[in-house]
Amino acid sequence: MFSPISKTLKPSLSLRAKTHLIWIPHSLKLTTTRTMSTQRVFQLKFEPLTGKSEWIVIDENEDVPETSQEPLLATTSYLDMLNDSCRNRAYRLAIEKTVTKPCHVLDIGAGTGLLSMMAARAIGSGDSTAKHNTKGMVTACESYLPMVKLLRKVMHINGMGRNINVINKRSDELKVGVDIVSRADVLVSEILDSELLGEGLIPTLKHAHDMLLVDNPLVVPFRATTYGQLVESTSLWKLHDLHTNEAKASDGIHLVPTGLHTILRVKSQQYAMHCDAITKEIKLLSEPFKIFEFDFWKRPDSHGETELQIKATNDGRVNAVVSWWVLQLDQEGTIFYSTAPRWISSPINTSTRDWCDHWKQCVWFIQGKGMPICKGEEVLLNAYHTETSISYNLNPKIPRTKVTQDNLNTEDFQLILPPERIAIYGDGEWRLCMLTAIRNALSQRAEPLCIVADDSVFSTICIAHLSKTAHVLSLFPGLGDRGAQYLETVADANGFSMDRVEVLRKRKTCWTMDDTHQKKVDLLIGEPYYYGNDGMLPWQNLRFWKKRTMLDPILSEDVLIMPCKGILKACAMSLPDLWNSRRSLSKIEGFDHAVVNTTLGACGDLSTPKEGPCLPFFIWQCGEIKELSEVFTVMEFDYSKPISQCHGKALVSSPSKQRPKSIIGLGDLATFVGPGFTNCTAAAVLQRLSSDMIEINLIKCLEEQVEFTKPGICHGFALWIDWVMDVENSIVLSTGPDKRYWKQGVKLLASPVTVGTKGFGRTGECCSTLIEASFDPSSGEVNIQHTFS
Repeated sequence: MFSPISKTLKPSLSLRAKTHLIWIPHSLKLTTTRTMSTQRVFQLKFEPLTGKSEWIVIDENEDVPETSQEPLLATTSYLDMLNDSCRNRAYRLAIEKTVTKPCHVLDIGAGTGLLSMMAARAIGSGDSTAKHNTKGMVTACESYLPMVKLLRKVMHINGMGRNINVINKRSDELKVGVDIVSRADVLVSEILDSELLGEGLIPTLKHAHDMLLVDNPLVVPFRATTYGQLVESTSLWKLHDLHTNEAKASDGIHLVPTGLHTILRVKSQQYAMHCDAITKEIKLLSEPFKIFEFDFWKRPDSHGETELQIKATNDGRVNAVVSWWVLQLDQEGTIFYSTAPRWISSPINTSTRDWCDHWKQCVWFIQGKGMPICKGEEVLLNAYHTETSISYNLNPKIPRTKVTQDNLNTEDFQLILPPERIAIYGDGEWRLCMLTAIRNALSQRAEPLCIVADDSVFSTICIAHLSKTAHVLSLFPGLGDRGAQYLETVADANGFSMDRVEVLRKRKTCWTMDDTHQKKVDLLIGEPYYYGNDGMLPWQNLRFWKKRTMLDPILSEDVLIMPCKGILKACAMSLPDLWNSRRSLSKIEGFDHAVVNTTLGACGDLSTPKEGPCLPFFIWQCGEIKELSEVFTVMEFDYSKPISQCHGKALVSSPSKQRPKSIIGLGDLATFVGPGFTNCTAAAVLQRLSSDMIEINLIKCLEEQVEFTKPGICHGFALWIDWVMDVENSIVLSTGPDKRYWKQGVKLLASPVTVGTKGFGRTGECCSTLIEASFDPSSGEVNIQHTFS
């Protein structure tokens, strides 16, 4: 859920009752503001091809704008959370146990109103006519306006709105005597993230106890406890130790030079991750230990610190602290919910709970190679918490004469990158591909002018290192001045001087020869990687193509563009855990939620069938997964030409017979099909050509035909982009499901389909699916359609 604590953006006086678009710095997020009786919310909209962000203003009395192709809430974790049956049941049991008589219940971060309705039912006030009777009422506080509108629909359809007072404000804006008639006797809330504190739990509880609750209130949940465990894991180590990993590459590129080990690093914070996905790659080095305990029934402290003595249970090297939390929902300690990994065996660990994505475990990296430890040895773990985060410091109990961790010096300047980007930059295979492609390109130019169009510090350093005559212009749209400062710091270690490297700080939409010192560009390069775009859909890196188009006036006629092509790849997947977490809702603990399905982008049986959005996931972390088909090409993007609309098709089938193939051209096809061929859809063509004696490969119409390779239940398709770095197609960087450091796009089916290598499970006939995709250069969106037959 969204935190009730957020900044407020005051609108200009020119704002009226209708929707407006205004430019706001990218760093701001969701905010809410009010003028007199009008309430409005600023909904952030990101333009993937330009990297710009704009805010859509939604007024209380307006419908959610239809300017976006996807519902505003369809890409959030609300649906996943509502499908968490263990969570829902635990809250219901705790609320029924806690709310046993008429009272005033306050629900902070109400969402769809599920907890509010549970409380109203518990006090028997579901549809009472005694409105605003504080002895039996519920106040539902929700700051996010689109969710408030959905909440009211859910309340109405369940007949629960009469004694539930919905307030569209942050909880720290509520005033007793103005918004609520009295202090609340009971607090119910669910404002927790994977780290526990990240959604503003502590400041929310502090304000509630100070201003909104009676003394000694009843609360659900009652307490939260964080736990941790020391682990060794090569997989986790690669996500943060760039210095050691790039040293193994021995390629002459030094992103992290000796003596500057932390100049390029991950942020010191906990990272949410499905650790169950790497269970076999983790060596446990300690028993689980308790870290912090937070009591919801009393005012929490803003900061806390504890020191723990932890005994090693195995020899190894501590690479990370894996942490999780356990909720005690009732005062007596009989109802629990845990986010512990499945390897934890405990009576309170609900290990049988369904896979869900809204709460994961957290990982805190131990710097450098980690800390060596022997079985039976004790180490000291210092844990600290602020209002919004938890951090750690691990040290040996007996100081060693030699520092065992890498140089932990703190430079004045540090460039922070996500763990996946650090891992990519330390991957020897990826570095070799990039180096080879750039070296080959530079060999064809004497004194090339090169533009790095994205935020790739690797490409910039690589060009300057390999060519002593190249002049490099780096755009660094996300890194900006920090990217320039980083290059200045590592230039000597990489054998180049900054007089050959220039970071263009101005953001332009039109480029001229004045910007390139009257010289045409010989090499345009990108990984592509854009700082801040991590976690977005794969094709949103087609921003590189947009930038290439903007630079077209200054590109030489024989310019080399890297990558020269992007290939949208796909694979049919069995994804039962992910699909179930996104399935349509009916009744949740007795309350009808079907009205939210379309808005939240649900899969499954819907009253009005509607395509759900493509969503970005690390597929390898999505629970049970299985590839059901060959990898196939859906669409290609040619970067040698300016950005343009693209279309693509592929047919995935499960042949039941061995049939002779015949490949025919479009001219022959027109003759075979007859008049009107040019207006036929691919599906119509296939229908008219159906025959046991012929299998058609339509040139330019159906670009690829592949087969299902395994029987199973198809829940959707994984989509990603393979970047072709050279015109010979010899160097290809894939970002598919087997590559852990990239997210893939997932297009889930409305209903799962049984497929097999010998036929279509439900009918016994040959199963096939036609995948069609189109790219809109004006919005940067890729539309994916699929038809099973």
